[in-house]
Amino acid sequence: MVLALLTVSMLAQGYAPGREGTAPLDAAREERVMRLGKQLRCAVCQGLSIADSPASMARAQLDKVRELVAQDQTDEQINDYFVARYGEWVLLRPTATGTNWILWLGPGLLLMLGMVFLYSLTKGKQAAPPAAPAAAASAGDPYLDAVKADLKR
Repeated sequence: MVLALLTVSMLAQGYAPGREGTAPLDAAREERVMRLGKQLRCAVCQGLSIADSPASMARAQLDKVRELVAQDQTDEQINDYFVARYGEWVLLRPTATGTNWILWLGPGLLLMLGMVFLYSLTKGKQAAPPAAPAAAASAGDPYLDAVKADLKR
C-alpha cells in the first residue's frame, strides 16, 4: 500500500525514469544537447525548458534532441523539427519576425507611453496658477482669526 502511494505521488510530480537505450554523447555534443534543450519549452511544465524539467515528456524530447544531434543535424534543423510538431510556442525565445515584433517591442512601447503620460500629468500640475497668499485667503475667516488669537496668548 505504501509503495503504491509512493509510486503514484512520484508520477504525479512528473518523475519518471529516462528512456531505455539513450546513452550520453561525447562531452561536446552533450553540451550542445543541453544548450538546445534550454531553448525548447517543456509541453507539460510552465516556463521550464526540456533540459530543466523532470517530466517524462521533457526527457523524451531531450532524447529526441540527442538523437538529432547524433545524426549531425544543425541547430536550425532541430529547432525546425520541434516547431513543426509543437508550433512556435515550443521556443522559449520566439523569433523576432512578423507579429512577434509586438512581443519584442510591446513592453518598451508601453513603458515609453507610461512615461509620457506621467510627464503630461506632472507638467499640467506645474502649469496651474499659483495659490492665493495665505494672508489674503484668511482675511475674512472668523474661525481662523480666533485660532490665531488663541495662539498669541
